[in-house]
Amino acid sequence: MDIATLGALGTILVGLAAAGASLAGHRSQSRSARDGQVLGGYSTLVDDLQEEREQLRRQLTTKAEELAAAYAELAEERASTSALHHRIAELTTECDGLRVRLAELEGRPA
Repeated sequence: MDIATLGALGTILVGLAAAGASLAGHRSQSRSARDGQVLGGYSTLVDDLQEEREQLRRQLTTKAEELAAAYAELAEERASTSALHHRIAELTTECDGLRVRLAELEGRPA
């Protein structure tokens, strides 16, 4: 082989080596970019999950307060209903007593 052929062959080999190095560098760069996107996406996902969890906690607190208020209102209504039932029973007993007294006096009960 003469010097020109060896020079051309050397140039081709150097070109192939440079292309191989460039390809390896590009793959490494792509992998780094992809890993960065994955980490960035993971960070965003974690932030979104934490925000959603905090929002659900606030909703749970609000609903628990509403539930407690509803139970308090129900207890008041039950107490009021119980008092009304007691008063109705008293009035019924009084009416029955008055009817008996009227019958004793030979009056006509209403």
